Amino acid sequence: MDDIIKQIKEIKDKAIEEIRKTANLDNIFMLEKKYLGRKGEIAKFSKMLKDLAQDQKPVVGKLINETKEAIVEIINEVKQAFDSASTPKLDLDLTLPSAGQEFAGVHPITYLKWKVEDIFAKLGFTVVDGWEVEDDWHNFTALNIPQWHPARDIQDTFYIKHKRDDDKKTLLRTHTSPLQIRSMLKKGVPLRIIAPGRVYRNEATDARHETTFWQVEGLYVDKGVSIDNLIAVLNKAIKMVLGKDVKIRWRPGYFPFVEPGVEIDIECLLCSGKGCGVCKDTGWLEFSGAGMVHPNVLKAVDIDPDIWSGYAFGFGLTRLAMLKWGIDDVRLFLSGDLRFLKQFKK
Repeated sequence: MDDIIKQIKEIKDKAIEEIRKTANLDNIFMLEKKYLGRKGEIAKFSKMLKDLAQDQKPVVGKLINETKEAIVEIINEVKQAFDSASTPKLDLDLTLPSAGQEFAGVHPITYLKWKVEDIFAKLGFTVVDGWEVEDDWHNFTALNIPQWHPARDIQDTFYIKHKRDDDKKTLLRTHTSPLQIRSMLKKGVPLRIIAPGRVYRNEATDARHETTFWQVEGLYVDKGVSIDNLIAVLNKAIKMVLGKDVKIRWRPGYFPFVEPGVEIDIECLLCSGKGCGVCKDTGWLEFSGAGMVHPNVLKAVDIDPDIWSGYAFGFGLTRLAMLKWGIDDVRLFLSGDLRFLKQFKK
């Protein structure tokens, strides 16, 4: 027993000396494991207890516990010393005024989206939202755009491959029109909605084109709806967004989901109609496509076109933002450049 007691005291002295002389905190953790770990130096003596005589076990056991406590105490002292040394002392006057905090601004597209939603809400429209990943039927077929239709070429999009079903056509929506189809199927008619949202096209990017942009579409279906209602609503909404003095031009246009179709142009606000690179020297910018809902679209959702009629319209929120703030490059909206975004901080 005397030999074991001597070894325990030697281990205790050695451990304390090593811990006091250690140069960094990492060594402290290594020494803690070396002496106090499950397979450490002290654990070896605990295993010897079973071989000692019954009257010797309490004496040796007490010494082992005292040794552990002494090593733990010195380890904690050294750890605390390292922590104090690594924490810089701050000469801080808590009575000084705060340096202030800079808050992020609302993205211009988000701000304009809220404004447009508010305007159309005042005109009696409900805002709807939905998936950005759609199926072929809701995005094309139900909108009178069958597989062979050339309109699919100008709405070239990104298709998603499916491992389980290669025939299933899923895609990133090219417009928010699928929300019109889903709303008619779910809510029926009469119906008056707008559908703002992000859409995708497989475009070659330049100052006027992006693969990702924001759009707003509207739909009004009821009995006795005419194109006069469409003209009145859009004229009112455009002037509420861009100002009463904005010049608006209506002309015939073709879209497969409306008949008759119209296109709405806005006098270029960048050059005041004089002609520039953005408006291709025409003085006008295409703002919206619209028209009376095609009977085939109503039939696709089991609505009788002989009883119900409606109008639909769509315009780009991104294009509207370019007009409103005189921005000549659409790519700036997705650039993440804070110098650009801070201009719109409210």
